[in-house]
Amino acid sequence: MSHQRPEGPAARPSAEPAPCRVVVCRDCCCGSPKVTGVDHAQQTARLAEQVPVRISDCLDVCEHANVIVVQPSAAARRAGARPVWLGLVNDPDATEDIIDWVRAGGPGVAPCPDVLDLYTFTPPRLSAPKRPGLDG
Repeated sequence: MSHQRPEGPAARPSAEPAPCRVVVCRDCCCGSPKVTGVDHAQQTARLAEQVPVRISDCLDVCEHANVIVVQPSAAARRAGARPVWLGLVNDPDATEDIIDWVRAGGPGVAPCPDVLDLYTFTPPRLSAPKRPGLDG
């Protein structure tokens, strides 16, 4: 009797380091009819069948819908890699470019494909909480 190993992201042995992960915004604007001409369900399904995906509520950057954040692996983060925010990801080719990059290792491991530079943006920083008596 032979055992067949499952294929895909779930097939990784637990001894392997965790890969980078994709966070897909799906809430008020991203993944909604507000962004027309995109098969949102297909985009999410395509990503999920190829790479580790987490669905998020609103990431508060609606002007960039559809938003996808590529998070580095734990090892890459320890080495200094940071998440890469991608906005206006409304083309199936861009989704495929993201999949290829993540499968190659993602931030801190593989260089970001030049074509994805068209989608990268820096999200606004959360403002620091006001300190009573110090911030007016």
